[in-house]
Amino acid sequence: MAVLELNKDNFDETIKNNDIVILDFWAPWCGPCKSFAPTYEAMSEKIDGVTFAKINTEDEQELAGSFQIRSIPTLMIFREQIAIFQQPGAMAEADLETVLTKAKELDMAVVRKEIEEQQAKS
Repeated sequence: MAVLELNKDNFDETIKNNDIVILDFWAPWCGPCKSFAPTYEAMSEKIDGVTFAKINTEDEQELAGSFQIRSIPTLMIFREQIAIFQQPGAMAEADLETVLTKAKELDMAVVRKEIEEQQAKS
């Protein structure tokens, strides 16, 4: 599957219409981002059931700011419209595969219950 380029116009629709979305926040001038790009692209072809997308932080500063992206590359995973993972820095292919496998195995009913409990406490 091809890697999608997200912006403020297609971001919400992509998150809403896909069960699992992994985001790569990057910039064209970022050396580690350029080094990680082939790994990310290869994983998009290898892993089924996950939508791979990139957000250029130079072009989409408002979107990057809304997620408080301070370091690039930063990877973020949404599952059923809930952010379940965020980590700055590039990942090795095996580590990325492990994180995505865990994201698929996560019991979202438990996650929603934990969120509700935290919100009730605040």
